[in-house]
Amino acid sequence: MSRFSFSLKDAASPPAAVEISAHRVSAALVENRGGRPVVAAHATESLPAEMVVPSLTGSNIRDLTGVTAALRRTLERIGRPRRVALVLPDAVAKVSLVRFEHVPARASDMDQLVRWQVRKAAPFPVDEAQVSYVAGGRDGEAHEFIVSVARRVIIEEYESVCAGAGAHAGVVDVSTFNVINAVLAGAGSSVTDWLLVNVASDWASIAILRGADLLFFRSRGADGDDTLADLVHQTAMYYEDRLAGAGFARVMLCGASNLDALEPSHMSELVGSLESRLGMAVEMVDPTRAAGLIDRITAGPALLDALAPLVGVLVRDREAA
Repeated sequence: MSRFSFSLKDAASPPAAVEISAHRVSAALVENRGGRPVVAAHATESLPAEMVVPSLTGSNIRDLTGVTAALRRTLERIGRPRRVALVLPDAVAKVSLVRFEHVPARASDMDQLVRWQVRKAAPFPVDEAQVSYVAGGRDGEAHEFIVSVARRVIIEEYESVCAGAGAHAGVVDVSTFNVINAVLAGAGSSVTDWLLVNVASDWASIAILRGADLLFFRSRGADGDDTLADLVHQTAMYYEDRLAGAGFARVMLCGASNLDALEPSHMSELVGSLESRLGMAVEMVDPTRAAGLIDRITAGPALLDALAPLVGVLVRDREAA
């Protein structure tokens, strides 16, 4: 069972999920059929440039009316769900792995400790932040937590889009956490080390996991000096030198079709560069292993990339197959 969660408001998981990114809104409805989750409906609509500008500090929704209308049309195509999980770009949150030697027994004391720890790294006052944390792995006697910090007003911008489209965002999460969830739900139990690269047109994130335990997370904007392949190579070196890594069992890529849409052949170039740097094959994330499709036998890269975080947030509370 995955533990990744940025914000959980409703106790019960919603039946549908939406993602709002810089270039599209997407939605999916997952149902149980024959004891297995399946994607019963899905829809995507492209957004013009500058309608949504993912950012950690500045306003993200630049055209509230336009984005809301696009999401409303998308939700109509999957049956107008009233409760949804909301997936946001990684760029809206700062994710850190924080370790404590001692963990307070009271939840209120733990909240204060986490906020005190992240206040120096946050690029805005922590009292303006929405802070979420979940337990991670353990290193000796140290307790590790995955901490996500976002400006509350930015989260509310995205929530207002859902509300305007007629849906309540009961769960709020970021993209890469739920791509991870989709992989875990479809892969079965494993304790091997693996690397995930999740890319969008305007940001990219790299995660290293040992089974379901997050060991490393890094996200950067599209304006970085190093290429994505360089960053992955640096991450692999850090894994070997600082995390005593014995080697990746899998290297997985999600979102490369987003780049291909902007520049043909970019996906194949990225895959080739990653394989050359890491010396092993790169697998595309396939969310249909976690939730099958009922309307087609196969799906192209663009659909799989769009479905991965949506499926991940909807199946994250299920036991891995």
